[in-house]
Amino acid sequence: MNHAIIIAGGTGTRMKLHVPKQFVSVEKKPVIVYTMEAFQNHPEIDTITIVCIKGWEEVIEAYSREYRITKLKHIVLGGDCGQASIRNGVYELEKHYSGDDIVLIHDAIRPLVSAEIISDCLVKAREFGDAITVIPCAEAMLETDDGAVSIGSYDRNRLKRTQTPQGFKLSKICDLHRRALEKGITNSVASCTLMIEMGEQVHFSMGSEKNIKLTTQDDLEIFRALLHAGNREWLQ
Repeated sequence: MNHAIIIAGGTGTRMKLHVPKQFVSVEKKPVIVYTMEAFQNHPEIDTITIVCIKGWEEVIEAYSREYRITKLKHIVLGGDCGQASIRNGVYELEKHYSGDDIVLIHDAIRPLVSAEIISDCLVKAREFGDAITVIPCAEAMLETDDGAVSIGSYDRNRLKRTQTPQGFKLSKICDLHRRALEKGITNSVASCTLMIEMGEQVHFSMGSEKNIKLTTQDDLEIFRALLHAGNREWLQ
């Protein structure tokens, strides 16, 4: 089986909104619903799990009924950081499913993830045990010590920009989190960085510039523009 865990535990402080950014409505639909629909509509995804902020569980359930997200099987409370939220999600899946299953961990605030990206992540995760969605680094990369002036440059061809989903064999990601706790690693930025911190190699799967993460108000405007331009059809 293939499972999607959608991480919706953030509070969205950088956007300065009155609700968490994953629950903001864009074109009369909450951001998280776009994300859920991407996995709901993918034929290879069997279940969806939402990891969310305490107090928003009933909202998620209402969305699933209204928008017919029939694959939603579990709602899990988030932790005090991203690593803890992901750990809560994968531990919940471990109670119900085989360790050989594949789990895709995805940001709720990446609503434009395409079926092609999901498919490639599944293929690579099944082949290698892990798969990190990435895109090339197209910009010139400068190094700095103080954030004000440069001290050198870095070869962009040696860099990848990571996105989600990030896919794993369920037993592998659960074991990774257990070993991380034993070593006192509790606040890694993402699953891929946790893998690196634990001395593991990661494999890449295909990403896209359209697979944007809604972090700022500018990102919301880009998202609206993509929707207005009729770019939803590429998700089907």
